Formats: sequence, C-alpha cells, structure tokens
Amino acid sequence: MTPDAANGGEGRAAEERELAEAAPFSAEERAAVYRAIVTRRDVRDEFMPDDVPDDVLRRLLEAAHHAPSVGFMQPWNFIVIRDAAVRSRVREAFERAAAAEAEMLEPERREQYRSLKLQGISKAPLNICVTCDRARHGRTGLGRTQQPDTDLLSTACAVQNLWLAARAEGIGVGWVSILREPDLRAILSIPSEIAIVAYLCVGRVARAYVRPELEVRRWARRLPLDDLVFADRWGAAAPFPRERE
Repeated sequence: MTPDAANGGEGRAAEERELAEAAPFSAEERAAVYRAIVTRRDVRDEFMPDDVPDDVLRRLLEAAHHAPSVGFMQPWNFIVIRDAAVRSRVREAFERAAAAEAEMLEPERREQYRSLKLQGISKAPLNICVTCDRARHGRTGLGRTQQPDTDLLSTACAVQNLWLAARAEGIGVGWVSILREPDLRAILSIPSEIAIVAYLCVGRVARAYVRPELEVRRWARRLPLDDLVFADRWGAAAPFPRERE
C-alpha cells in the first residue's frame, strides 16, 4: 500500500468517526421545536426592564453562530448594544425614517401606521445588530459563484436561529427594519464593506401575542399555505394535503 493510499484510508476512517445516527427527535422534542416556531413573535412593546443575563445571551449567540451557511462561510458578526445613549441615537434615527415612511402611505393607511408600535429600541434592555462580512472568504467562496447573495441569506438564517432560541428562553425579539442604513452605519461605526442585515431588540417578556401583532391589529393576515405550494413548476397546483376545516 502506498503512503497516499494509507493516508486516504485514515482520512476516510476519521470522517466515518464524525458521523452519528440522525434519528428523529422524540415526540416531546419535536413538539418543543414546532412550538418555538409557531409561537415566535416580533415583539415591540412587551419588553421587561431586567437585563438579559450573560449566560443566556451567550446561548442565543451560539445558536445564531450554528446557523447553516453556504460554503461554511459564517459571514456574520454581532454588535451587542446595551448603552442607553447609543440606543437613543438609533431610536431617533428610527423616528426620522418612520415619519418619512408614513408620508409614502395612502392617506387611509397613514393613521393606522402611526398608531402601530413598530420598535422597542429603548424599552428593550439589549439591542443586537447582525452584519454580514461579504469578503470573509474572498469575493466568491464555495457556493456563491452563481448565487452571490447566499452570504446574506446565510446571515438571515443566523437571525432566525437566534430568534427561535430566544423564544425557548422566554426572551422576546423584535426586528427593526425602519432604519436608514447610512444612519445606522454612522452610529455603530460599521465599515462600508460590511452589510447590515438586521437590527434586533432583545429582552425578557411576560406576555406575547397569541397571533402576530400586525394580524391582531388588522394590518395584514397570514396567507393560506395551500395557495403557496406548487408542484414541479410555478403555478401548478400541488397534490398537497389541504388543511382540515
């Protein structure tokens, strides 16, 4: 046997040792996962003032860091913001952006928009800005040559991981999207080559909406899943088990 063949055999054996049984979760474990998904909410006004303990924050960030990423690029960074003065500047930037957005709406929607609670930047004891380093593994990287935005999509997966872990911990999360990127970039000193993906408000909550708040407030409704599933090509009806009445 040649040295290369021997090394190849050792490499395969080492890889085999990294494989483990991928059995389904127990019924209780599955129920917990689906409960986190179904009861996750975008929290705005229900935050409690007590801080998120460091050990819990570490678990949330570990969950985010274990998100899938194309080419294992792990392009994310997390800016943890507790400073009240920094959060105040972000809130002021939000208020400017929200006022501009309100003016873009049809008059009949404008008052409803202004009545919505759309952020918890100051009320939440903790904010997290999630960014994407688009050059972390070079200009392309494995899996990005044909779909270059997979780094941004991977970072969005990290946000979702954090959100679901937070729900399991009794922590609320709110995603603030009504922010002008230049404002946020200046406040947080984010370099121009780093993409901003999400600005999150994070804190303990005593209560949360059973349904999404914007559904409760009649801003929008959840679309029927059956209308969104196609078979084999766009628009083709799927032989999909429809929800029972």
